[in-house]
Amino acid sequence: MCRFFIREVGIMYLPDEIAVESGLLSRLMLEGRIKGRVLIHSSIVGYIERKALSGDFRGIRELENARKIAKDRGIPFELLDGDSSLSPREALRELALKTGSIIVTADYVSAMVAKALGIEVLYDRGRAGVKLTDFFKEGDVMSVHLKENLPPRVKRGAPGKWVFETVGDEALSREEIEDLVNDILDRARAGEGFIETDNEGSTIVQLGVYRIVITRPPFSDGLEVTAVRPIVHMSLHDYGFPPKLLRRLERQAEGILIAGAPGMGKSTFAQALAEFYLSRGKIVKTIEAPRDLQLPDEVTQYSKVVGDSQEIHDVLLLSRPDYTIFDEMRDTEDFKLYTDLRLSGVGMVGVVHATTAVDAIQRFIGRVELGVIPSVIDTVIFIRNGGVEKVYSIENVVKIPHGLRDADLARPVVVIRDFLTGEPEYEMYVFGEKTFVIPVKRRTPREKAISNSVGPLLEKYTYNYRVEVDGDNLIIHVPIEVYSIISRRCLRKLERIGRRAGFTKVSIEIMQRT
Repeated sequence: MCRFFIREVGIMYLPDEIAVESGLLSRLMLEGRIKGRVLIHSSIVGYIERKALSGDFRGIRELENARKIAKDRGIPFELLDGDSSLSPREALRELALKTGSIIVTADYVSAMVAKALGIEVLYDRGRAGVKLTDFFKEGDVMSVHLKENLPPRVKRGAPGKWVFETVGDEALSREEIEDLVNDILDRARAGEGFIETDNEGSTIVQLGVYRIVITRPPFSDGLEVTAVRPIVHMSLHDYGFPPKLLRRLERQAEGILIAGAPGMGKSTFAQALAEFYLSRGKIVKTIEAPRDLQLPDEVTQYSKVVGDSQEIHDVLLLSRPDYTIFDEMRDTEDFKLYTDLRLSGVGMVGVVHATTAVDAIQRFIGRVELGVIPSVIDTVIFIRNGGVEKVYSIENVVKIPHGLRDADLARPVVVIRDFLTGEPEYEMYVFGEKTFVIPVKRRTPREKAISNSVGPLLEKYTYNYRVEVDGDNLIIHVPIEVYSIISRRCLRKLERIGRRAGFTKVSIEIMQRT
């Protein structure tokens, strides 16, 4: 409640904190759009004082400037002592309803609320001297990095092939970046985007195609704005995959990891994969933190920032998507959510930071039991410089781990294979209480030659086979479901191929699995 009696003479204006701090109040007086009494509520002064105590004196400077302009123009400029228990905007609305004053604001939502209450509003969007879109005029700009007292910088190029450049020589002031931030937030509130999170020290905004991160002191050592946009839109076919890999992605892969270093194109590939599944009539949803994938409206994007893991888990199980894109997985809670959804039958595509393809798999060790990993991950796609560098398939087998000899040491082993060649590259197994990840020795030219020779014969019946060379013995491992037919139809041909390659014995064995 206002403690002072206000003489209701002429038109009265009540500017909010943004109108004062952004300089909008001063500009409207200079333009002649405000000619009546200007009433500064004490809650606005309190807001400006709190910011000054944290090192931001812009509000004080703008308040002083507005007072001088009002004096020069003969505009009454008064301070009102009001209810300190209300927020500045609540206090202004209460006062405006009682006195018929006009609220002056640069905030779209505040203007709409006031209008809904029947309050007259003078709304004008702040005029930012620095415009975000100006930095993205050139098509190869990936991201813009703005920080007070530094010149603007941009990251230019393509994923994995970018350069960091300084744009111009003039440093940006805090006031210039504040104006830009206010413009971004107002546009988001006006429906051009949405505010993902808004904390005291940081704000994340999705504005059109731009993902914007704003940080402020004391969280950061200065006001900073980072804006990122996707510069490449690719379909899965643009990657030039062999038919074998496309068939796997379409028919078999349901636990996919997309791995790579930051800025290498993981999200671009995840977006292409989501659109690929959508084009195949699949129901696709995403889990993002924040939401920045540019996807068709048919794909519902859930925010992990807003919803917790249990809520997302329950919603996804009830809505029954065919595939869920998890961009990006960072902490143990994320990996457990991915695992639980996959074991519940949901097709999962997880995006993770990793320096190598096997590192992405190792991030699950300790978070899930080793034997469960092949049930959760069946395909790993490693992205480098915007392209697919490596594809792994993962399986559980019972065997003697690579490098050991004693048959009594046979145990469940997770075998990681190069999907395109079928060659094992790593084995993961538990020995004692420790989990080991062991690189597998590369096949010799002789082993490769024999594999190429038997391949056309075996692939008439199965693509899932393994060729093992043990001295002068050639062992062909095949799944149990095709063992009898391959033994009956192929053994003699395999023996002839083996003799020509110098093997004394050729045998067919059942591929053991857990």
